[in-house]
Amino acid sequence: MLWSWFLPFCLIFFVRLSKKTGIVDCYSLFFRPFWPGSAQREWLQKASNLEKSSRLLILEADNRRLRSLLGLARSKPLLEPAPVISRDSSCWWEQLQLGKGSLSRLHKGNAVLGPGGLIGHLVNVTPTTATVQLLTDPNSQLGVCISRTHSHGLLLGRGMAQPILRFLEKDPNVRPGDIVTTSPYSVLIPPNLPVGVIQSVNHKILPVAEARVKLFAPVAAIDWVQVQIGSE
Repeated sequence: MLWSWFLPFCLIFFVRLSKKTGIVDCYSLFFRPFWPGSAQREWLQKASNLEKSSRLLILEADNRRLRSLLGLARSKPLLEPAPVISRDSSCWWEQLQLGKGSLSRLHKGNAVLGPGGLIGHLVNVTPTTATVQLLTDPNSQLGVCISRTHSHGLLLGRGMAQPILRFLEKDPNVRPGDIVTTSPYSVLIPPNLPVGVIQSVNHKILPVAEARVKLFAPVAAIDWVQVQIGSE
């Protein structure tokens, strides 16, 4: 009975050995305990993540070095805090008065920021006061950009909490949640300042799409602002 099993086994072993697969089987059997397990895979993943982090640090260092060589180092904005001292209920969404003026280095055209982002710019300055035109003012128009898609448009005030963003193209490829900043090509207002987030998009408006924008700063209830008076 044993010979009936032993002879086929020997025949199979001979065939595998003739095709050199027996050596491979022995190699696999001997080295299987040393093959990568879950712990080894975790070590390899950590090593890969460390390599990626190192590359990112190197790229950031190279970027700072190149910007420095090209004279493109980022300047730090100079901000002057100022209290809100007056706000007319009849033009609540249009203007507000600040308790600082030209004696505090404020000038007409300066960008005004609230907690979170831009709220407007100075349109009138006296030695001790300044008037802010809000982004919600129906007469306000501001060039803005969508950070994700780099789509451009005009932010138009309409006398209420959420201004309208009118795009420059019919299909701007934007969606609710996209971040709105001042245009990188802006001259009157510093570029790339945070403005708000898109709430909804209306593609049926002709000739171009429009979106409602929720401002980051709480324009409805604000008592202190920061005026960007320059950079250093």
